[in-house]
Amino acid sequence: MRLVDMPGYGYAAAAKTKVASWTELIHQFLLGRASLARVYVLIDARHGLKEVDQDILKTLDRSAVSYQLVLTKADQVKPAELAARIAETEAALAKHPAAFPHVLATSSRSGTGMPELRAAMVRLLEERGA
Repeated sequence: MRLVDMPGYGYAAAAKTKVASWTELIHQFLLGRASLARVYVLIDARHGLKEVDQDILKTLDRSAVSYQLVLTKADQVKPAELAARIAETEAALAKHPAAFPHVLATSSRSGTGMPELRAAMVRLLEERGA
């Protein structure tokens, strides 16, 4: 398994032209990558899906690359708001053919959801015989 952090995806303290260049690089990286078992797309739970996220999801759909959304910073959102964010995100995923339908919510500070994320990755590796 390889984990790749995409530079400038989401928030980046850089010039817009630099971020646009990184975004194009990310799209090119994701296109035609049959070797990708699944892409985990990290979404800030405080903000939900943004336009840049929707663009990445469309690229993954076109490439037929399986992906799963992971809401981060779940500890910074009230439980009722988090439940609503998960529901709205899962509803949005219903329109995306390459999306894994279950959204995970995590927090690196509290550890919430981290065992579930690790278990999902292990299951995927086991399914692929890795």
